Amino acid sequence: MSPASAAQTAFEPVIGLEVHVHLLTASKIFCSCSTRFGAPPNSNVCPVCLGMPGALPVLNKKAVEFATLAAMALNCRINETSIFARKNYFYPDLPKGYQISQYDKPLAEHGFIAVPASGGKKKIGITRVHLEEDAGKSLHEGFPDAAEKTAIDLNRAGVPLIEIVSEPDIASPDEAYEYLTRLKEIILYTGVSDCNMEEGSLRADANVSVRPRGQKSLGTKTEIKNVNSFRFIREALEFEIGRQIEVLESGGKITQETRLYNAAEGKTYGMRSKEEAHDYRYFPEPDLLPLIVDEKWKAEIAQSLPELPEARRARLVGDYGITEYDAQVLTVSKALADQFEAAARVARNPKRVANLVQSELMGRLKSKGIEIEQSPISMQGVAASADLVESGAISGKMLKELYDLSFERAKDFLAVYEEAGRPQQSSDTGALEKIIDDILAANPRQLEQYRAGKKTMLGFFVGQVMKASKGQANPQLVNELLSKKLG
Repeated sequence: MSPASAAQTAFEPVIGLEVHVHLLTASKIFCSCSTRFGAPPNSNVCPVCLGMPGALPVLNKKAVEFATLAAMALNCRINETSIFARKNYFYPDLPKGYQISQYDKPLAEHGFIAVPASGGKKKIGITRVHLEEDAGKSLHEGFPDAAEKTAIDLNRAGVPLIEIVSEPDIASPDEAYEYLTRLKEIILYTGVSDCNMEEGSLRADANVSVRPRGQKSLGTKTEIKNVNSFRFIREALEFEIGRQIEVLESGGKITQETRLYNAAEGKTYGMRSKEEAHDYRYFPEPDLLPLIVDEKWKAEIAQSLPELPEARRARLVGDYGITEYDAQVLTVSKALADQFEAAARVARNPKRVANLVQSELMGRLKSKGIEIEQSPISMQGVAASADLVESGAISGKMLKELYDLSFERAKDFLAVYEEAGRPQQSSDTGALEKIIDDILAANPRQLEQYRAGKKTMLGFFVGQVMKASKGQANPQLVNELLSKKLG
């Protein structure tokens, strides 16, 4: 065992994640300004979100409903009473000099997400889900004197967020990746956020420490901030775990700090010392009443809770006879799952629809670099093609050619099928028997091998007949006729 791998074995990482998710409300959390992304800088602002003296916040009811729905989907207990608090710190893009958040009495607590683990599932605990407002954005490039100055865009200030804080239950970068993937999937199913990382709708910070394997007390943690993809978070954690182990192995001490990840170099760098809760001088927000989510309101919100990914996968396996792997692929997004079910309900063989999605559709989409939502072939098109293969009207080879045409022409399957003149496999027994006779006569050596017991030659003859028919023959019929001819 190498010294590096021995060190990795001697230590174990402890990881917790803090995920910020923008809620898809039309207006901000404490004022009526638009939350639309991409508006001209500082155009979606008012005295409230600019932190003007005397301006008072008014809580957005839809933000509370979205936050509660997300917390329910994450198996959290919804607290009837939660309190807004002022989190005090000074930063250029925080107009008031404090952020309205929640502290010791959050909206929801004690949830979990189940992630795949060796031998089954592992539950990663969720400490809390709380509501807060976002800060603005500091811009360091893209304008004339960016080298000397920082520009501030306050359009994002006041956009409603939920912060989802995990327990330190995550034991590896791979587990962190799985947790984030499942979390994003669940939030997307609820419809409360678009989780667009490029636009900052989902942002994740990772807290990581290492300790001697088996030790109960936690090591000193560092926080990795501002990582813009799940893959990079996994890479950043791998580097940071290795860095901390090296420091400890060489007799050094870990400094509690906030670090940034440079994806080009694959390294983390110290940014600033990490604040503790008392540094923020939390106190209850005097301009907002306690938030009460009573049983009646909870029941109303719960009615909007959709069937979540894990439950849907189990049902698809039961209802349509597909494999768990098929179900995993087909439930990656709610839109894809909805489309598959709509197609599978009307198809002769739902399993064939699932197979075609994976074998023919997803591969082409991947090679073109497009998502299922932009697919030229709709799920109805997949179902129609599955039925044509199921009935023997077209062969697998013909289907592939028609799919290729669909992608070339950016048209749905049925439109291309019509344009191609509704091609059909040949089931003309007389014509096929003549082709078979010609093939057998032209290949006496192979015929002798077959009759001498080499039954694999049947495949050779089937291939020759299909070639002679230019792929138009029905393979099942060809097999039957050849078996009959060859006795």
